[in-house]
Amino acid sequence: MSVELDNRSKIGCASANLESLLNFSLAELGLHPECELNLLLVDEDEMTDLHIKWMNEPGPTDVLSFPMDEVEPGWSEIAILGDIVLCPAVAARQASDAGHSVEHELAILSVHGLLHIVGYDHLLKEEEEEMFSLQESLVKRWSK
Repeated sequence: MSVELDNRSKIGCASANLESLLNFSLAELGLHPECELNLLLVDEDEMTDLHIKWMNEPGPTDVLSFPMDEVEPGWSEIAILGDIVLCPAVAARQASDAGHSVEHELAILSVHGLLHIVGYDHLLKEEEEEMFSLQESLVKRWSK
């Protein structure tokens, strides 16, 4: 699998860990091993611009997903999955509030973005429980 990472945020992070986590998660979701995924880390200004442009909501957010090819878990064909955009500065504040490391928050957000790309959502309570449970499970199994 091809995970391309571009850190434009000027905040250092364990990018190799995020790539490893996403590759693990792609395999666990049963996606074709040659699927492509981009992970972009941006500063708050760039995330604010994206958040306004694509979600019509003010201010920066933690993660945005931009799916390309429509895929779902178990997809057996090569696909361009799309882009996950993270804002480490927002993630750092959330990590502090949650009482865990920034690295853990970025891991959760990366998997969260990936799950959106493969069709998961959390608009309904049942969907939220399924998505958040899977996201936590993937991060925990990868970190062992």
